[in-house]
Amino acid sequence: MARRTAAEARAARLERRDRHAAEDDPTVVLNAAARFLELRSRSVEEMRRHLTAAAFPASLVESAIDRLLALGMLDDRAFAAAWVESRDRARPRGEAALRRELGFKGIDRETVAAVLADRSDAAEAAADGTGSGGADELAAERLLARNRAALLRVADPRARRGRAYALLARNGFDPGVCREVSARWLGLEAADD
Repeated sequence: MARRTAAEARAARLERRDRHAAEDDPTVVLNAAARFLELRSRSVEEMRRHLTAAAFPASLVESAIDRLLALGMLDDRAFAAAWVESRDRARPRGEAALRRELGFKGIDRETVAAVLADRSDAAEAAADGTGSGGADELAAERLLARNRAALLRVADPRARRGRAYALLARNGFDPGVCREVSARWLGLEAADD
């Protein structure tokens, strides 16, 4: 099978956009939205941007979003909670970075604040008097543990602490958290040696 040229691909894309712009069947838009939800959950704003970029009529886009909201397939609060939980598990980020990411996804500030408050409450409950810090400190510790081997390759303890601090700062952690956690981590690593 021969590959399409760039001009052919562009022509096909324009034809598809024209076809979408002329669409009057809400089922087609709803099916496009469902396909967009196949990989992961989305925020309402992400869905709106996707369907609008596909050139579907605005009235059909809004009716599809309303239908998905009624079915429970779109829920900004659940999306934000899942996003934060996924970040904490796979790629820890600080509260500032999480706020920024969720803002880019179109989540309103009140929802973001509520989800991050839930995250802090869960971290406090998990700490259960162990003296461990908040959610950001726990996430920072997980990030340093994940990058332990690379950090330990730096022989000089001051440079190692600087690298740990920089890693945390790049991932959206507050300067106070960066300072505390990198110092505590360096102290634990020195005690292990």
